[in-house]
Amino acid sequence: MKTIHTSITDLLNIRHPLILAPMGGASGAKLASAVSQAGGLGLVGASYGDEQWMRTELEPMRQISDPWGVGLVMFTVAKNMGLLDLALAYEPSVVALSFGDARPFVPLIHESGAKAIVQIHELDQAKAAIDAGADALIVQGAEAGGHSYRRGLMPLLPAVRDMVGETYPLIAAGGIADGRGMAAAITLGADGAMLGTRFLASEEALPSAAYKQRLVRSATANTVRTRIFDLVRGIEWPAEYSGRAIANHFSETWLGRDQELLQAPDFVRESYAKAVEDDDLNSRVIWAGEVLDMIEDVRPAAQLVEHIVNDTLRVIRQVQRLHSSPETA
Repeated sequence: MKTIHTSITDLLNIRHPLILAPMGGASGAKLASAVSQAGGLGLVGASYGDEQWMRTELEPMRQISDPWGVGLVMFTVAKNMGLLDLALAYEPSVVALSFGDARPFVPLIHESGAKAIVQIHELDQAKAAIDAGADALIVQGAEAGGHSYRRGLMPLLPAVRDMVGETYPLIAAGGIADGRGMAAAITLGADGAMLGTRFLASEEALPSAAYKQRLVRSATANTVRTRIFDLVRGIEWPAEYSGRAIANHFSETWLGRDQELLQAPDFVRESYAKAVEDDDLNSRVIWAGEVLDMIEDVRPAAQLVEHIVNDTLRVIRQVQRLHSSPETA
């Protein structure tokens, strides 16, 4: 299998510039290790910092000799810095930070010997992350599943590249599910790509088979952007961020009724928690991005890595053939 060599592969010591998004509740040890062993970078999605979950999913990563990492949501970890200590105790080679101020975290990550990559959604966030010492930026567009901001990846990515210069490592995220998307991101200035929804439909992802089949059967037109799934769980997301998810009975009931949901009786939150426990897909959230139209099956993660990398190379060669030298014109 051929490889794609970029500044990201050099920085992270990986064979392919393909990174698993650290999806909370989905990117566990099996999925992260499969992606890392296939030559990408697997990230365990610690997200909101459930300590027992972190221990369960990070302990098996001690056996992985390939580079791997952990993803943390900064506004949550800022309230309990012990969560960062816990993550670093498992000696990840990379920590991916999102949604917050990176300044308290990056020095501690560097002291541990790990790299710090920081997700951004705007130019001012990119500058702040670089000033904080980030080793690379994850440039996320609003096409992503789960939480994002408002800007599309296609105009945002080259704008960030122009701002940071030609050599600073950038990872594109949002709306990428195959080699066409990865090649487009590279063309727009990225040195690698982060994929989430496509790997959510993988054999190693933590959610149930029924959950994954709902993902496969759904279309992008079936998604909604909303804060209701955060509000019902009592997660204090910054107001400017919403999440893209597959519409279900819960969203049909509560979409556009944020204030009513905040004031709803306790049994609404209790019923939702029970739906999550029972894997009731008519109520529980399934975060998913605009790439849903391109996902038609559930595959092993290693197979996905190989296919995406090979497809990226195919698309790049295809574009190169469009160029005609003076001798052949």
